[in-house]
Amino acid sequence: MIIGLDIGTSSTKAVAFDLSGNVLAQHNITYPTLNPSEGYYEQDPEIIFQACVASIARVMAELADLGNTLKPLCIAVSSAMHALIAVDRLGQPLTNCIIWTDRRSEEIAADLQATEMGMLLYQQTGTPIHPMSLLCKIMWIKSHDQQLFAQSYKFIGIKEFLFYRLFGVYLVDHSIASATGLFDIRQLGWSEVALRLSGISAEQLSKPVPVTDICTSLNPDMARAMRISEDTPFVIGGSDGCLANLGVGAVKPGVASVTVGTSGAIRVVSSLPNREEKQRLFSYLLRPNEYVIGGAVNNGGLLRNWFRDTFLDENSSDEEHKDLTTVLNELVDSVAPGSEGLVFLPYITGERAPHWNAHAKGVYFGIQLQHTRAHFARAMMEGMLFAIYSVGMALEENTGPIHTIYASGGLARSPSWVQMLADIFNKPVFVKNTVESSAWGAALIGMEALGEKAAPSAEEELTVDVEQYYKPREENHLVYSKNFQQFERLYHKLEGEF
Repeated sequence: MIIGLDIGTSSTKAVAFDLSGNVLAQHNITYPTLNPSEGYYEQDPEIIFQACVASIARVMAELADLGNTLKPLCIAVSSAMHALIAVDRLGQPLTNCIIWTDRRSEEIAADLQATEMGMLLYQQTGTPIHPMSLLCKIMWIKSHDQQLFAQSYKFIGIKEFLFYRLFGVYLVDHSIASATGLFDIRQLGWSEVALRLSGISAEQLSKPVPVTDICTSLNPDMARAMRISEDTPFVIGGSDGCLANLGVGAVKPGVASVTVGTSGAIRVVSSLPNREEKQRLFSYLLRPNEYVIGGAVNNGGLLRNWFRDTFLDENSSDEEHKDLTTVLNELVDSVAPGSEGLVFLPYITGERAPHWNAHAKGVYFGIQLQHTRAHFARAMMEGMLFAIYSVGMALEENTGPIHTIYASGGLARSPSWVQMLADIFNKPVFVKNTVESSAWGAALIGMEALGEKAAPSAEEELTVDVEQYYKPREENHLVYSKNFQQFERLYHKLEGEF
């Protein structure tokens, strides 16, 4: 068996797979996001590190309880992108982990994006100019906190923090590096242009390595804490987005992966990076000459959680004996597609693709007397998917038609949500038996690194199954298309107001 460790924005999950991709055991540990000031979003790197250790230990304990005494062939790691931690010479954090939602560098990003330098960096690094990127975050630290900038020995991400604590080395995989805005995705090294602009040297960043890089000689104390042997190999793996495509098998032309966890994204795989002048899409590297092209939206599952926690009353009599997520799902399902003309712009935390506008705001439009809480709930979910659909349209312009979608992430567990996805895109959507696509993608990279082959059932084409296949409904697509056109017009009319 292999353990895929998936370090996400809201939680870290360890999943033990057999070589066919069947889940043997899994454990998930959540942690909070800190919001010390308006636009600042951070997490405690020590809490995330402990979640990594504890989730692996718990999976090993669960396997032992089941009578499974197999040692993991390796532990392969997936992690969220765009995290920044400044550390001192001893590897101690000087900052919290500044995550992708952080907007403190939005003015720096806006100024840079409009320049020829911004276009050059976009085409060289594949990362849109946006406050999420490490480039903009480091530039902000340099201009706003010179003492911190001078004290910073390294600028690293959360996976690099984990590997330093486990092995005492600073390494970053090409996949994570390609999402920093500092990495030349063709030369596979740190961009001299980006380094000059940020005011740092290549030595202040980790050593870039392929996603199949293997670390051994684990710290003995950490090995004991994780209930594994010191000789257990760790494969560095890649970013959660790239690995999600690999994990669901969305690696052929015309096949897209839609993942919605805290945020959301749609991606395809190409042999060439995207170089469009509109700067709408990212080009992240998985392996040499294998680029994952697409766009991420800020407001995925966090939108659903915001609506649930803000507008559903736990003390209401009709909800007394139900989980609030179940109540929300029932509200959404009680309203016909199109929400009777109610349209929602879902940008409550700004937006990334395709607009890359950190100032964007959430808007309900078209409210009338007949609209109830249920209409607002459904319009919220439709707006979330309209945002992903707008990225999908930009993707088709640049990489060709999409004919099939694979859905994964937490919301892929909701049949009504997946059907909504199929209807809005007017394309068939598949959901594989496991929605742990990033963890399984990491496990596949782990097998590749070790020279192991996945069992045949993991490589076969997904067969059509009533529980796995969602056929688009043309009548619903026509309704959604009308609302989507208004959705697009509303964004452009309100862009200046944001």
